[in-house]
Amino acid sequence: MAMPRARTRWSALAASALIQCCAGSSYCFGLYSPALKASQGYDQSALDAVAFFKDVGANAGVLSGFLAAWAPAGRRRPWLVLLAGAALCAAGYLPIWLAVAGIAPASLPLICAYMLLAAQAQTFFNTADVGFLGLSGAILVQIYHTFHIDPTTFILMLAVLPTAITLVLMYFVDVHDARERYNNKFLDAFSLIAVTVAVYLMIIIICGQVFIISSAVQSVCFVILLLLVLSPVAVAVKAQKPESIQHEESTSEQRTGLLREEVAEGSESAGSSTVLGGPYQDLSSGKENLNVLQAMGKLNFWLLFLAMACGMGSGLATVNNISQIGGSLGYTNKETGTLVSLWSIWNFSGRFGAGLISDHFLRLRGVGRPFFIGVTLLIMSVGHAIISSGLPASLYIGSVLVGLCYGCQWALMPSITSEIFGLNHFGTIFNMVAVASPVGSYILSVRVVGYIYDMESPPDEHNCQERGSSIGGLYTQGCKSFLEK
Repeated sequence: MAMPRARTRWSALAASALIQCCAGSSYCFGLYSPALKASQGYDQSALDAVAFFKDVGANAGVLSGFLAAWAPAGRRRPWLVLLAGAALCAAGYLPIWLAVAGIAPASLPLICAYMLLAAQAQTFFNTADVGFLGLSGAILVQIYHTFHIDPTTFILMLAVLPTAITLVLMYFVDVHDARERYNNKFLDAFSLIAVTVAVYLMIIIICGQVFIISSAVQSVCFVILLLLVLSPVAVAVKAQKPESIQHEESTSEQRTGLLREEVAEGSESAGSSTVLGGPYQDLSSGKENLNVLQAMGKLNFWLLFLAMACGMGSGLATVNNISQIGGSLGYTNKETGTLVSLWSIWNFSGRFGAGLISDHFLRLRGVGRPFFIGVTLLIMSVGHAIISSGLPASLYIGSVLVGLCYGCQWALMPSITSEIFGLNHFGTIFNMVAVASPVGSYILSVRVVGYIYDMESPPDEHNCQERGSSIGGLYTQGCKSFLEK
Protein backbone atom coordinates (compact mmCIF):
# COMPACT_ATOMS: atom_id res chain seq x y z
CA MET A 1 0.00 0.00 0.00
CA ALA A 2 1.33 3.40 -0.97
CA MET A 3 2.15 5.76 1.88
CA PRO A 4 0.02 8.94 2.02
CA ARG A 5 1.71 12.09 0.78
CA ALA A 6 2.84 14.59 3.44
CA ARG A 7 1.46 17.54 1.48
CA THR A 8 -1.97 17.15 -0.01
CA ARG A 9 -4.94 19.47 -0.35
CA TRP A 10 -6.21 18.07 2.96
CA SER A 11 -3.02 18.68 4.93
CA ALA A 12 -2.96 22.16 3.42
CA LEU A 13 -6.55 22.79 4.49
CA ALA A 14 -5.87 21.54 8.03
CA ALA A 15 -2.72 23.69 8.31
CA SER A 16 -4.63 26.68 6.97
CA ALA A 17 -7.37 26.22 9.57
CA LEU A 18 -4.83 26.12 12.40
CA ILE A 19 -3.03 29.21 11.11
CA GLN A 20 -6.31 31.07 10.83
CA CYS A 21 -7.28 30.18 14.41
CA CYS A 22 -4.70 32.72 15.60
CA ALA A 23 -4.78 35.12 12.64
CA GLY A 24 -7.68 37.36 13.72
CA SER A 25 -5.81 39.39 16.29
CA SER A 26 -7.31 42.62 14.96
CA TYR A 27 -10.65 41.58 16.48
CA CYS A 28 -9.05 41.56 19.96
CA PHE A 29 -8.22 45.28 20.01
CA GLY A 30 -10.88 45.85 22.66
CA LEU A 31 -9.03 43.58 25.12
CA TYR A 32 -5.79 45.53 25.25
CA SER A 33 -6.90 49.00 24.14
CA PRO A 34 -7.45 50.18 27.76
CA ALA A 35 -3.84 49.25 28.61
CA LEU A 36 -2.59 50.97 25.46
CA LYS A 37 -4.65 54.06 26.25
CA ALA A 38 -3.53 54.25 29.89
CA SER A 39 0.16 53.56 29.27
CA GLN A 40 0.47 56.14 26.49
CA GLY A 41 -1.83 58.75 28.02
CA TYR A 42 -4.14 58.84 25.00
CA ASP A 43 -7.57 60.39 24.89
CA GLN A 44 -10.33 58.49 23.10
CA SER A 45 -9.77 60.24 19.78
CA ALA A 46 -6.08 59.28 19.80
CA LEU A 47 -6.96 55.66 20.63
CA ASP A 48 -9.51 55.60 17.81
CA ALA A 49 -6.83 56.94 15.46
CA VAL A 50 -4.74 53.87 16.31
CA ALA A 51 -7.82 51.72 15.70
CA PHE A 52 -8.28 53.37 12.30
CA PHE A 53 -4.80 52.30 11.20
CA LYS A 54 -5.61 48.82 12.47
CA ASP A 55 -8.71 48.78 10.29
CA VAL A 56 -6.78 50.03 7.25
CA GLY A 57 -4.17 47.31 7.69
CA ALA A 58 -6.70 44.55 8.24
CA ASN A 59 -8.90 45.48 5.26
CA ALA A 60 -6.53 46.76 2.58
CA GLY A 61 -5.21 43.55 1.04
CA VAL A 62 -3.62 45.07 -2.07
CA LEU A 63 -0.02 44.28 -1.08
CA SER A 64 -0.76 40.68 -0.20
CA GLY A 65 -2.66 40.30 -3.48
CA PHE A 66 0.26 41.69 -5.47
CA LEU A 67 2.70 39.35 -3.70
CA ALA A 68 0.43 36.37 -4.38
CA ALA A 69 0.16 37.38 -8.04
CA TRP A 70 3.82 38.14 -8.69
CA ALA A 71 5.54 35.53 -6.53
CA PRO A 72 7.10 32.60 -8.41
CA ALA A 73 4.47 30.05 -9.39
CA GLY A 74 4.32 26.78 -7.52
CA ARG A 75 4.27 25.71 -3.93
CA ARG A 76 6.61 28.47 -2.78
CA ARG A 77 3.99 31.14 -3.55
CA PRO A 78 1.84 30.58 -0.42
CA TRP A 79 5.01 30.14 1.63
CA LEU A 80 6.21 33.62 0.66
CA VAL A 81 2.82 35.15 1.44
CA LEU A 82 2.63 33.46 4.83
CA LEU A 83 6.25 34.29 5.65
CA ALA A 84 5.59 37.96 4.89
CA GLY A 85 2.51 37.85 7.12
CA ALA A 86 4.47 36.32 9.99
CA ALA A 87 7.19 38.96 9.66
CA LEU A 88 4.65 41.80 9.66
CA CYS A 89 2.87 40.36 12.69
CA ALA A 90 6.06 40.27 14.75
CA ALA A 91 7.30 43.63 13.43
CA GLY A 92 4.03 45.29 14.42
CA TYR A 93 3.06 43.83 17.78
CA LEU A 94 6.54 43.60 19.33
CA PRO A 95 7.18 47.39 19.27
CA ILE A 96 3.64 47.99 20.59
CA TRP A 97 4.35 45.62 23.47
CA LEU A 98 7.65 47.38 24.19
CA ALA A 99 5.83 50.72 24.28
CA VAL A 100 3.00 49.54 26.53
CA ALA A 101 5.46 47.78 28.86
CA GLY A 102 7.44 51.02 29.16
CA ILE A 103 10.61 49.50 27.70
CA ALA A 104 10.73 51.54 24.47
CA PRO A 105 8.25 54.46 24.45
CA ALA A 106 6.90 55.46 21.07
CA SER A 107 5.02 58.47 19.73
CA LEU A 108 1.43 58.25 18.47
CA PRO A 109 2.48 58.24 14.77
CA LEU A 110 4.85 55.33 15.45
CA ILE A 111 2.19 53.37 17.33
CA CYS A 112 -0.16 53.93 14.40
CA ALA A 113 2.51 52.68 12.00
CA TYR A 114 3.19 49.59 14.13
CA MET A 115 -0.52 48.82 14.34
CA LEU A 116 -0.80 49.16 10.56
CA LEU A 117 1.96 46.56 10.11
CA ALA A 118 0.47 44.20 12.69
CA ALA A 119 -3.00 44.33 11.17
CA GLN A 120 -1.67 44.09 7.62
CA ALA A 121 -0.37 40.62 8.53
CA GLN A 122 -3.97 39.44 8.68
CA THR A 123 -4.46 40.13 4.97
CA PHE A 124 -1.40 38.02 4.11
CA PHE A 125 -2.67 35.12 6.21
CA ASN A 126 -6.10 35.46 4.62
CA THR A 127 -4.70 35.62 1.08
CA ALA A 128 -2.63 32.45 1.42
CA ASP A 129 -5.39 30.45 3.09
CA VAL A 130 -8.92 30.71 4.41
CA GLY A 131 -9.99 28.93 7.58
CA PHE A 132 -11.33 29.92 10.98
CA LEU A 133 -10.58 33.66 10.77
CA GLY A 134 -14.00 34.72 12.03
CA LEU A 135 -13.61 32.48 15.12
CA SER A 136 -10.02 33.36 15.90
CA GLY A 137 -10.95 36.37 18.01
CA ALA A 138 -13.08 34.21 20.32
CA ILE A 139 -10.35 31.54 20.48
CA LEU A 140 -7.72 34.11 21.46
CA VAL A 141 -10.06 35.47 24.14
CA GLN A 142 -10.35 31.97 25.62
CA ILE A 143 -6.55 31.76 25.82
CA TYR A 144 -6.57 35.19 27.48
CA HIS A 145 -9.09 34.08 30.13
CA THR A 146 -7.80 30.55 30.73
CA PHE A 147 -4.22 31.56 31.43
CA HIS A 148 -5.21 34.84 33.16
CA ILE A 149 -2.98 36.88 30.87
CA ASP A 150 -2.71 40.58 31.56
CA PRO A 151 -3.33 42.92 28.58
CA THR A 152 0.36 43.84 28.18
CA THR A 153 1.44 40.19 27.99
CA PHE A 154 -1.48 39.52 25.65
CA ILE A 155 0.06 41.94 23.14
CA LEU A 156 3.32 39.98 23.33
CA MET A 157 1.35 36.78 22.77
CA LEU A 158 -0.21 38.30 19.63
CA ALA A 159 3.31 38.94 18.33
CA VAL A 160 4.65 35.46 19.08
CA LEU A 161 1.80 32.93 18.75
CA PRO A 162 0.54 33.63 15.18
CA THR A 163 4.11 34.04 13.95
CA ALA A 164 5.30 30.75 15.46
CA ILE A 165 2.30 28.72 14.28
CA THR A 166 2.64 30.12 10.76
CA LEU A 167 6.35 29.31 10.55
CA VAL A 168 5.74 25.76 11.76
CA LEU A 169 2.76 24.96 9.50
CA MET A 170 3.38 26.93 6.31
CA TYR A 171 5.34 23.96 4.90
CA PHE A 172 2.03 22.11 4.47
CA VAL A 173 0.21 24.95 2.67
CA ASP A 174 0.56 24.23 -1.01
CA VAL A 175 -0.97 25.03 -4.39
CA HIS A 176 -2.94 22.13 -5.88
CA ASP A 177 -4.30 21.40 -9.31
CA ALA A 178 -7.83 22.81 -9.51
CA ARG A 179 -8.82 19.99 -11.88
CA GLU A 180 -8.25 17.29 -9.27
CA ARG A 181 -11.36 15.69 -7.82
CA TYR A 182 -11.97 15.20 -4.12
CA ASN A 183 -14.40 13.49 -1.77
CA ASN A 184 -17.02 16.07 -0.83
CA LYS A 185 -17.71 14.58 2.61
CA PHE A 186 -14.28 15.56 3.92
CA LEU A 187 -14.77 19.20 3.03
CA ASP A 188 -18.17 19.02 4.73
CA ALA A 189 -16.37 17.67 7.79
CA PHE A 190 -14.20 20.78 7.94
CA SER A 191 -17.31 22.97 7.79
CA LEU A 192 -18.94 20.89 10.51
CA ILE A 193 -15.87 21.33 12.73
CA ALA A 194 -16.04 25.10 12.29
CA VAL A 195 -19.71 25.16 13.29
CA THR A 196 -19.00 22.86 16.25
CA VAL A 197 -16.25 25.15 17.51
CA ALA A 198 -18.58 28.14 17.24
CA VAL A 199 -21.37 26.36 19.15
CA TYR A 200 -18.94 25.15 21.82
CA LEU A 201 -17.58 28.65 22.32
CA MET A 202 -21.13 29.94 22.72
CA ILE A 203 -21.83 27.28 25.37
CA ILE A 204 -18.66 28.24 27.27
CA ILE A 205 -19.62 31.91 27.20
CA ILE A 206 -23.19 31.30 28.38
CA CYS A 207 -22.05 28.97 31.19
CA GLY A 208 -19.43 31.51 32.22
CA GLN A 209 -22.13 34.13 32.68
CA VAL A 210 -24.60 31.87 34.49
CA PHE A 211 -22.27 29.83 36.72
CA ILE A 212 -19.08 30.47 38.66
CA ILE A 213 -16.48 28.36 36.86
CA SER A 214 -13.35 27.29 38.73
CA SER A 215 -9.90 27.45 37.20
CA ALA A 216 -9.78 23.65 36.93
CA VAL A 217 -13.06 23.48 35.00
CA GLN A 218 -11.94 26.37 32.82
CA SER A 219 -8.74 24.48 32.00
CA VAL A 220 -10.71 21.36 31.06
CA CYS A 221 -12.97 23.44 28.82
CA PHE A 222 -9.91 24.90 27.12
CA VAL A 223 -8.42 21.44 26.53
CA ILE A 224 -11.68 20.37 24.85
CA LEU A 225 -11.55 23.53 22.71
CA LEU A 226 -7.96 22.73 21.77
CA LEU A 227 -8.96 19.20 20.70
CA LEU A 228 -11.76 20.61 18.55
CA VAL A 229 -9.41 23.10 16.94
CA LEU A 230 -6.90 20.31 16.20
CA SER A 231 -9.55 17.92 14.84
CA PRO A 232 -9.01 19.06 11.20
CA VAL A 233 -5.69 17.21 11.43
CA ALA A 234 -7.56 13.93 12.02
CA VAL A 235 -9.84 14.64 9.06
CA ALA A 236 -6.81 15.39 6.87
CA VAL A 237 -5.12 12.12 7.87
CA LYS A 238 -8.22 10.12 7.02
CA ALA A 239 -8.78 11.96 3.74
CA GLN A 240 -5.20 11.36 2.63
CA LYS A 241 -5.56 7.59 2.53
CA PRO A 242 -4.95 6.26 -0.99
CA GLU A 243 -8.32 4.57 -1.19
CA SER A 244 -10.18 7.77 -0.48
CA ILE A 245 -8.12 9.64 -3.05
CA GLN A 246 -8.90 7.03 -5.69
CA HIS A 247 -12.63 7.45 -5.20
CA GLU A 248 -12.94 11.23 -5.20
CA GLU A 249 -16.42 12.39 -6.17
CA SER A 250 -16.62 16.10 -7.00
CA THR A 251 -14.59 18.88 -8.52
CA SER A 252 -12.21 21.04 -6.49
CA GLU A 253 -13.69 24.23 -7.93
CA GLN A 254 -16.57 24.03 -5.44
CA ARG A 255 -15.39 25.23 -2.07
CA THR A 256 -11.70 24.83 -1.35
CA GLY A 257 -10.39 27.69 0.77
CA LEU A 258 -6.77 27.46 -0.33
CA LEU A 259 -4.74 29.77 -2.46
CA ARG A 260 -4.93 28.60 -6.08
CA GLU A 261 -3.50 29.65 -9.34
CA GLU A 262 -6.79 31.47 -10.01
CA VAL A 263 -5.99 33.93 -7.22
CA ALA A 264 -3.19 35.29 -9.36
CA GLU A 265 -5.69 35.91 -12.11
CA GLY A 266 -7.79 37.87 -9.69
CA SER A 267 -11.26 36.72 -8.94
CA GLU A 268 -12.75 33.28 -8.59
CA SER A 269 -11.63 32.46 -5.06
CA ALA A 270 -13.34 35.37 -3.25
CA GLY A 271 -16.59 34.81 -5.10
CA SER A 272 -16.69 31.08 -4.45
CA SER A 273 -15.83 31.44 -0.75
CA THR A 274 -19.18 33.04 -0.05
CA VAL A 275 -21.18 30.12 -1.43
CA LEU A 276 -20.76 27.07 0.77
CA GLY A 277 -23.49 24.97 -0.71
CA GLY A 278 -22.11 24.29 -4.14
CA PRO A 279 -20.06 25.49 -7.09
CA TYR A 280 -19.91 29.19 -7.74
CA GLN A 281 -22.47 30.39 -10.22
CA ASP A 282 -21.03 33.05 -12.52
CA LEU A 283 -23.90 35.47 -12.44
CA SER A 284 -21.82 38.10 -14.20
CA SER A 285 -21.67 36.12 -17.42
CA GLY A 286 -23.11 38.11 -20.27
CA LYS A 287 -22.45 41.39 -18.45
CA GLU A 288 -19.69 43.88 -19.13
CA ASN A 289 -16.41 43.47 -17.28
CA LEU A 290 -15.29 46.88 -16.06
CA ASN A 291 -11.87 47.98 -14.90
CA VAL A 292 -11.51 49.92 -11.66
CA LEU A 293 -11.74 53.37 -13.25
CA GLN A 294 -14.83 52.43 -15.23
CA ALA A 295 -16.41 50.93 -12.11
CA MET A 296 -15.71 54.07 -10.09
CA GLY A 297 -17.55 56.05 -12.73
CA LYS A 298 -20.75 54.10 -12.05
CA LEU A 299 -23.37 55.08 -9.47
CA ASN A 300 -23.60 51.46 -8.32
CA PHE A 301 -19.99 51.55 -7.15
CA TRP A 302 -20.56 54.54 -4.88
CA LEU A 303 -23.86 53.19 -3.58
CA LEU A 304 -22.08 49.97 -2.61
CA PHE A 305 -19.18 51.96 -1.16
CA LEU A 306 -21.55 54.08 0.95
CA ALA A 307 -23.48 51.03 2.15
CA MET A 308 -20.24 49.31 3.22
CA ALA A 309 -18.93 52.47 4.91
CA CYS A 310 -22.11 52.72 6.98
CA GLY A 311 -22.42 48.99 7.65
CA MET A 312 -18.88 47.64 8.00
CA GLY A 313 -17.63 50.99 9.31
CA SER A 314 -20.14 51.06 12.16
CA GLY A 315 -19.43 47.40 12.93
CA LEU A 316 -15.71 48.10 13.28
CA ALA A 317 -16.38 51.23 15.30
CA THR A 318 -18.41 49.16 17.75
CA VAL A 319 -15.79 46.46 18.31
CA ASN A 320 -12.96 49.04 18.46
CA ASN A 321 -14.73 50.97 21.23
CA ILE A 322 -16.31 48.02 23.01
CA SER A 323 -14.11 48.40 26.10
CA GLN A 324 -15.04 52.05 26.49
CA ILE A 325 -18.72 51.37 25.81
CA GLY A 326 -18.67 48.55 28.37
CA GLY A 327 -16.85 50.73 30.89
CA SER A 328 -19.47 53.48 30.60
CA LEU A 329 -22.17 50.85 31.25
CA GLY A 330 -20.35 49.32 34.22
CA TYR A 331 -19.08 46.12 32.57
CA THR A 332 -15.98 44.39 33.98
CA ASN A 333 -12.88 43.46 31.97
CA LYS A 334 -14.02 39.82 31.90
CA GLU A 335 -17.41 40.84 30.56
CA THR A 336 -15.71 42.98 27.92
CA GLY A 337 -13.75 39.92 26.80
CA THR A 338 -17.03 38.03 26.58
CA LEU A 339 -18.40 40.75 24.32
CA VAL A 340 -15.39 40.45 22.01
CA SER A 341 -15.96 36.67 21.85
CA LEU A 342 -19.64 37.09 21.04
CA TRP A 343 -18.86 39.59 18.32
CA SER A 344 -16.28 37.24 16.77
CA ILE A 345 -18.51 34.15 16.91
CA TRP A 346 -21.45 35.86 15.27
CA ASN A 347 -19.13 37.54 12.78
CA PHE A 348 -18.10 34.02 11.75
CA SER A 349 -21.73 32.90 11.67
CA GLY A 350 -22.63 35.76 9.35
CA ARG A 351 -19.78 34.97 6.98
CA PHE A 352 -20.65 31.28 7.03
CA GLY A 353 -24.38 31.57 6.45
CA ALA A 354 -24.99 34.72 4.42
CA GLY A 355 -23.57 33.37 1.17
CA LEU A 356 -25.53 30.14 1.45
CA ILE A 357 -28.84 31.86 2.29
CA SER A 358 -28.51 34.60 -0.33
CA ASP A 359 -27.53 32.05 -2.99
CA HIS A 360 -30.59 29.93 -2.11
CA PHE A 361 -33.00 32.84 -2.49
CA LEU A 362 -31.27 34.09 -5.63
CA ARG A 363 -31.49 30.72 -7.39
CA LEU A 364 -34.99 29.73 -6.29
CA ARG A 365 -36.81 33.03 -5.81
CA GLY A 366 -34.78 35.57 -7.78
CA VAL A 367 -34.08 37.76 -4.74
CA GLY A 368 -30.90 39.76 -5.39
CA ARG A 369 -28.06 40.00 -2.88
CA PRO A 370 -28.39 43.81 -2.50
CA PHE A 371 -31.71 43.10 -0.78
CA PHE A 372 -29.85 41.17 1.91
CA ILE A 373 -27.37 44.02 2.31
CA GLY A 374 -30.36 46.25 3.06
CA VAL A 375 -31.72 43.71 5.56
CA THR A 376 -28.37 43.50 7.38
CA LEU A 377 -28.14 47.30 7.57
CA LEU A 378 -31.62 47.45 9.08
CA ILE A 379 -30.82 44.75 11.65
CA MET A 380 -27.50 46.43 12.43
CA SER A 381 -29.29 49.70 13.15
CA VAL A 382 -31.53 47.79 15.57
CA GLY A 383 -28.39 46.40 17.24
CA HIS A 384 -26.94 49.88 17.70
CA ALA A 385 -30.25 51.14 19.06
CA ILE A 386 -30.33 48.27 21.59
CA ILE A 387 -26.80 49.14 22.74
CA SER A 388 -27.75 52.81 23.03
CA SER A 389 -30.69 51.95 25.29
CA GLY A 390 -28.38 51.05 28.16
CA LEU A 391 -30.80 48.39 29.40
CA PRO A 392 -29.52 45.27 31.22
CA ALA A 393 -27.78 42.87 28.82
CA SER A 394 -28.29 45.36 25.98
CA LEU A 395 -24.60 45.29 25.06
CA TYR A 396 -24.65 41.48 24.80
CA ILE A 397 -27.67 41.47 22.48
CA GLY A 398 -26.43 44.43 20.46
CA SER A 399 -22.96 42.90 20.01
CA VAL A 400 -24.49 39.70 18.66
CA LEU A 401 -26.64 41.56 16.12
CA VAL A 402 -23.85 43.90 15.01
CA GLY A 403 -21.30 41.06 14.72
CA LEU A 404 -23.72 38.88 12.75
CA CYS A 405 -24.56 41.65 10.28
CA TYR A 406 -20.91 42.65 9.92
CA GLY A 407 -20.01 39.08 8.92
CA CYS A 408 -22.96 38.91 6.52
CA GLN A 409 -21.82 42.06 4.76
CA TRP A 410 -18.32 40.67 4.28
CA ALA A 411 -19.82 37.56 2.71
CA LEU A 412 -22.23 39.43 0.43
CA MET A 413 -20.02 42.27 -0.78
CA PRO A 414 -17.58 40.20 -2.93
CA SER A 415 -20.43 38.45 -4.76
CA ILE A 416 -22.26 41.72 -5.40
CA THR A 417 -19.06 43.28 -6.71
CA SER A 418 -18.46 40.45 -9.19
CA GLU A 419 -22.09 40.40 -10.31
CA ILE A 420 -22.21 44.14 -11.02
CA PHE A 421 -18.74 44.82 -12.40
CA GLY A 422 -17.64 41.45 -13.77
CA LEU A 423 -14.69 39.21 -13.00
CA ASN A 424 -11.88 40.48 -15.21
CA HIS A 425 -10.77 43.13 -12.68
CA PHE A 426 -12.60 41.79 -9.67
CA GLY A 427 -9.59 41.76 -7.32
CA THR A 428 -8.82 45.45 -7.78
CA ILE A 429 -12.45 46.59 -7.60
CA PHE A 430 -13.09 44.42 -4.55
CA ASN A 431 -10.18 45.98 -2.67
CA MET A 432 -11.36 49.47 -3.61
CA VAL A 433 -14.82 48.76 -2.19
CA ALA A 434 -13.23 47.21 0.91
CA VAL A 435 -11.55 50.56 1.65
CA ALA A 436 -15.03 51.76 2.65
CA SER A 437 -14.75 49.74 5.87
CA PRO A 438 -11.84 51.67 7.45
CA VAL A 439 -13.13 54.95 5.99
CA GLY A 440 -16.48 54.48 7.70
CA SER A 441 -14.75 53.31 10.87
CA TYR A 442 -12.57 56.44 10.94
CA ILE A 443 -15.51 58.80 10.53
CA LEU A 444 -17.62 57.03 13.13
CA SER A 445 -14.86 56.10 15.61
CA VAL A 446 -12.63 59.16 15.58
CA ARG A 447 -14.98 61.93 14.51
CA VAL A 448 -18.17 60.73 16.22
CA VAL A 449 -17.66 58.23 19.08
CA GLY A 450 -14.21 59.47 20.11
CA TYR A 451 -15.28 63.11 20.01
CA ILE A 452 -18.42 62.48 22.10
CA TYR A 453 -16.49 60.30 24.56
CA ASP A 454 -13.81 62.94 25.13
CA MET A 455 -16.41 65.72 25.34
CA GLU A 456 -18.27 63.88 28.12
CA SER A 457 -15.12 62.84 30.01
CA PRO A 458 -14.24 64.77 33.19
CA PRO A 459 -11.53 67.46 32.77
CA ASP A 460 -7.96 66.14 32.80
CA GLU A 461 -9.21 62.54 32.60
CA HIS A 462 -9.42 60.15 29.66
CA ASN A 463 -12.05 57.83 31.10
CA CYS A 464 -15.76 58.43 31.12
CA GLN A 465 -18.21 56.54 33.28
CA GLU A 466 -21.29 58.32 32.05
CA ARG A 467 -23.65 56.25 29.94
CA GLY A 468 -24.19 58.99 27.40
CA SER A 469 -20.52 59.33 26.51
CA SER A 470 -20.38 56.25 24.30
CA ILE A 471 -24.08 55.64 23.83
CA GLY A 472 -24.58 58.91 21.98
CA GLY A 473 -22.02 57.86 19.41
CA LEU A 474 -23.57 54.42 19.07
CA TYR A 475 -27.01 55.92 18.57
CA THR A 476 -25.59 58.04 15.75
CA GLN A 477 -24.13 54.91 14.14
CA GLY A 478 -27.52 53.23 14.33
CA CYS A 479 -29.17 56.21 12.64
CA LYS A 480 -26.59 56.15 9.86
CA SER A 481 -27.12 52.45 9.19
CA PHE A 482 -30.89 52.91 9.21
CA LEU A 483 -30.75 55.89 6.83
CA GLU A 484 -28.56 53.86 4.47
CA LYS A 485 -31.20 51.11 4.47
